[in-house]
Amino acid sequence: MNVAPSSGEAEFDLEGPVATVTLCRPQVLNAQTPALWADLRAFGRSLPGDVRVVIVRGEGRAFSAGLDTSVAATMLGGIAASEDSDARIAEFQEAFSWLRRPSLISVAAVHGHAIGAGFQLALACDFRVLAADALLSMAEIKLGLVPDLGGTKRLAELVGYARALELCVTGRQVAADEASAIGLANIVVPRDELDSTARDLAAAVLEGARDAVIEIKALLSQAAAHTFAQQEAAERAAQLRRIRSLAGLEE
Repeated sequence: MNVAPSSGEAEFDLEGPVATVTLCRPQVLNAQTPALWADLRAFGRSLPGDVRVVIVRGEGRAFSAGLDTSVAATMLGGIAASEDSDARIAEFQEAFSWLRRPSLISVAAVHGHAIGAGFQLALACDFRVLAADALLSMAEIKLGLVPDLGGTKRLAELVGYARALELCVTGRQVAADEASAIGLANIVVPRDELDSTARDLAAAVLEGARDAVIEIKALLSQAAAHTFAQQEAAERAAQLRRIRSLAGLEE
């Protein structure tokens, strides 16, 4: 089932427990705008509860070239003049943050450029499947800006502080082979295998019991902030919930 967005800058398809988000501005390498972010936010809010996996992809030659420079000046000027600028940026962040929802596994299928907001959109996903031609860059520094769509935390978690700092302050491009080596990519495949690999990964996720997948994602998401004792306690609690559920004793 296709869900029509208001801006026409993305397509949303629902097929049972799998949702696919396709950025469809190929003429500008899927550069992003506030209108696109509003559609992503609205889709995330309206996502049916039976959806378990979300695949994010880009139409044409690139995943996303980042913020559309044709709207950047107006957007940034509006934020600067707004009396509620923090809330406006928070709305933009919500366009990406729903992809981290505990009940979902999200997969970014990345080819060509994933720059700035495009890179952060890929980082918002749990998994990143990269085509061999993928080029990632946290390019906000080139505009005198900082990454502000949730990308700094995930980037630091994946590659560590020093590497994350280097990538953010230089804005240099990371090719697919390096992305794989430093932990940014789950898998790198030829371009013509990208979509099928993302679908295969979604199918593999769906083979697992939904509640167990949710518990595992929650455990791993909080692990870095926990001591061993805290994490072990969380594991015990999660396992007891699963055992009781399998025994038909859930509350």
